[in-house]
Amino acid sequence: MLVRKATADISGFIICKDEVSTIRRCVESLAFCREIVVVDSGSTDGTLDVLRAMIAEGLPIHLIEHEWQGYATQKQFALEATKCLWCLSLDADEYLDDELRNEILSLPLGTTETTGFWMRRRDHLPGYGYPPKIVHARYLLRLVRKDKARFDTTQLVHESLSADGVTERLKTGVIMHYRNMSVAAESAVLNKYSTLKARDKHSRGMTTGPFRLIFLCIGEFVKTCFGQRYIFCGKPGIIHALLRAEYVLLTEAKLERLSRGNEVPPE
Repeated sequence: MLVRKATADISGFIICKDEVSTIRRCVESLAFCREIVVVDSGSTDGTLDVLRAMIAEGLPIHLIEHEWQGYATQKQFALEATKCLWCLSLDADEYLDDELRNEILSLPLGTTETTGFWMRRRDHLPGYGYPPKIVHARYLLRLVRKDKARFDTTQLVHESLSADGVTERLKTGVIMHYRNMSVAAESAVLNKYSTLKARDKHSRGMTTGPFRLIFLCIGEFVKTCFGQRYIFCGKPGIIHALLRAEYVLLTEAKLERLSRGNEVPPE
């Protein structure tokens, strides 16, 4: 059920670009927050029109248009733009389910010594939907005290929050991650992310080798398919595991090319 009235002293914050199909559901799931900071980096698909319409509807959105600075730096900018002590990070293709929202509202944020809360995220699988509970759901640190938390702005991709002090896991509800993409579109995203990940590894002096190339790719498939139990999602789950292995392969292959300098075409 959508909570239209701000009932929690929490700042939600989101970064986005061209997310017209998902931004409304994401923002509306944060409607219980005192404010919702949305940092847009040049949307041209109607995302800004949706956001302005929601502002007119009365949602407490603080819309900022800010040139793209990279994933971690952009999210750190959004975090610093918030006003509340407690801040909740969501991606534009995510939303909170009712159980998670209710648990957040029940937290004693005014008195707790905890500095951050981890939440489970369930990823949508094209051709299947949301996996059953038997499938592994990652925990992500998303609700933090602003004065105790930060993003590592040296990370080029897969940016994450960290918090000083004690953190806890929330017990109920999940972040729903909806991205209904074609295989071609998902491969394009993996290609982009793997380039950033390879550059990040290269900048840290990391290299790869023949056995690492082989076993990391096989290991990623086995971990995703069997360790995380995506095998229970049938063919869509197997495809997901293979795409995860593809991402690892692309990352390690690009890292190998980067380590050779001018011997090969630039990545």
